[in-house]
Amino acid sequence: MKAITLTGFGDTDMLQYSDVETPAPAEGQILIQVQATSVNRPDIIQRQGNYPAPPGDSEILGLEVAGIVESVGLGTSIYKKGDRVFALVGGGGYAEYAVALESHCMRIPDSLSFEQAACICETYITAYLNLFKLGELQGKQSVLIHGGGGGVATAAIQLCRALSPETEIFVTASASKIDRIKQQGANHVFDYREQDFATEIKLLTKKRGVDVILDHIGAKYLESNLKSLAVYGRLVLIGVMGGIKAEVNLAMVMVKRQQIIGSVLRSRSIIEKATIIRQFETTVMPLFASGAIEPLIEAKYPLSEASKAHQLMEKGGHFGKIVLLP
Repeated sequence: MKAITLTGFGDTDMLQYSDVETPAPAEGQILIQVQATSVNRPDIIQRQGNYPAPPGDSEILGLEVAGIVESVGLGTSIYKKGDRVFALVGGGGYAEYAVALESHCMRIPDSLSFEQAACICETYITAYLNLFKLGELQGKQSVLIHGGGGGVATAAIQLCRALSPETEIFVTASASKIDRIKQQGANHVFDYREQDFATEIKLLTKKRGVDVILDHIGAKYLESNLKSLAVYGRLVLIGVMGGIKAEVNLAMVMVKRQQIIGSVLRSRSIIEKATIIRQFETTVMPLFASGAIEPLIEAKYPLSEASKAHQLMEKGGHFGKIVLLP
């Protein structure tokens, strides 16, 4: 089969369109003929050599796939050859075929295309898990979402509007994306280059702060994030693009009874990921099936042009997801 392999770690010229052996499904797995996959920020980090695949997972990039069941391994019972499915995978998505644990798959609703289904697992499950399960966002609470326009951020805004319509949504973004983010339902959007979001939130909330923050920046934003949190507020950290080390005013954290929650999806156990996926399937997938939520796709590239897709993501100009078509 054709797949994207790495000739080394570094820039996009490390991505190579190659011939590799087609995988076979092991016990509990299914083999999917990939019709679409998508680019996620962890793919960039892995290409750079800073995010290795978990032991036992494919070293080929790609954390989510959508396609047609080609064959099934022993111990499977839910899907059969020809079924339309999408899956969260630990690696292997940038290929014509990929194996996935049956427990990490979901059936594609008739209303969704393969391209749309390939946009769901990594970003929407991440947003759902970290906002609603770990962050316990609900009702008339408020949330600050960083990185407006990216896949997780746009997913988070959509899920907030669908699952918790009374929630007040604050977002940081570049100036060129502000209007589109407001159209998605955000109440307040700050240009992170020109505005200090902690100051703006203090004014808009009358010094109260927000209940939940979803952050992928890390050290660079830590002080401002804690200043922006309300009493009993939860900072959910899902990335460290802005550094891994920072000083914390522990007295403020104690006095305001704040929580800092670290979270990743890829390295969780098989059982834990399966449980999260089943909860997501029950709670969120009906919204996709009904059309209440539609994945946002910025661009589509042939798999052979994965380097161009990575370049687009690294420029930061995309709004929503970038899809690869084998």
